[in-house]
Amino acid sequence: MTTTPPPLPPQDGPRAADVPPVPDKPRAMFASCPTCGSQVTYAPGTTALKCGACGADHAIEAGDDTTVDEHSFDAWMAENAHVKVATIGGQVLKCQGCAAEIESTDLAETCQFCSGHLIALTAPAGVVAPEAVVPFGVPRKGAQAAFQEWIGSRWFAPNALKKVGSTESLKGTYVPHWTFDANTASAYQGERGEHYYVTKTRQVSDGKGGTRTETYQERHTRWHPASGHVSRAFDDVTVPASQRLPAKRLDEMGPWKLETAVAYQPEYLSGYSALRYDVDPQDGSTIARKEMREVIEGDVRRDIGGDEQRVHQVNVQYARVMFKLVLLPLWLATYVHAGKQWQVMVNANTGEVTGDRPWSVIKIVSTVLAVLAVIAVLVFLFAGSGEGTASP
Repeated sequence: MTTTPPPLPPQDGPRAADVPPVPDKPRAMFASCPTCGSQVTYAPGTTALKCGACGADHAIEAGDDTTVDEHSFDAWMAENAHVKVATIGGQVLKCQGCAAEIESTDLAETCQFCSGHLIALTAPAGVVAPEAVVPFGVPRKGAQAAFQEWIGSRWFAPNALKKVGSTESLKGTYVPHWTFDANTASAYQGERGEHYYVTKTRQVSDGKGGTRTETYQERHTRWHPASGHVSRAFDDVTVPASQRLPAKRLDEMGPWKLETAVAYQPEYLSGYSALRYDVDPQDGSTIARKEMREVIEGDVRRDIGGDEQRVHQVNVQYARVMFKLVLLPLWLATYVHAGKQWQVMVNANTGEVTGDRPWSVIKIVSTVLAVLAVIAVLVFLFAGSGEGTASP
């Protein structure tokens, strides 16, 4: 018994390159408004840069390569297995306003001299350059509204929390993620369990001080050896490539609309911060393959069939493993309550919100006491009803 594999990724989709390219020369980028000379910032939900001074919009011109490439993981490992990003220094970020330069392991920051945009235009040797970016789709006001709605919906949050508002910090940040594709073929061994029932009898109380005989069905399972093959093609298994934000929270941000990704251009970083990855591709691949194996085990259980399954061994073979680095957009909202800092994330691609929140002990205790009071009243009424109908 075999399963039908899902369709392979379309052959006319992202083209595959052997090794991710690393630009060796700084490229020019659109950084200032031709009308007034002020800096421009990427406008969420558009393909344009907006001038903060005169309000003029300027379209982001397509670069020389508008395709989103996926790269052979095996080819990259053959040349870069020894590379660890933690051992590689920072890259030079140049301010698009005052031309100040700093060295940083981030891809984009805010200039401390003029509050302008610091953006990396090159990557150090050995560092995988971003291949794609999912531009901000939710603007600052939209993120603020989502944040306020999230705050207001916390039932057991302290009342003072609902007063947290626009005075809190809200920072737009691109977070790096790896995506992995793979064609898999898996051979498995296990057992298929089939239930059957045996009629038995037992003695039970008859409610009158005696006993009676009751017939019942006892379930048993008959096990049979099972083996076979399943196959599946995986597309864009997404793995966070930064440890600077909680992995659990980043997972809660998904699923991302990766179909909105465009070929990376630094203009999309204008006005936002962007983290460089600190999870190496090797480690990202390990995490992705673990996620793939969980899906494959589900395929195996369906292939085995029956009422229950035991999976003893699954040998997975991976072929045509491809990967890329993509930057995904988040709004990070930070607020202070009771002297402690809390953080909320707003997915700037979908509007999904997740984060940390304080709990009101008073509200929780009050709710528990109220529930106990209701139970006590119901017990009292039920007991009273029973006494009223009792025979003299």
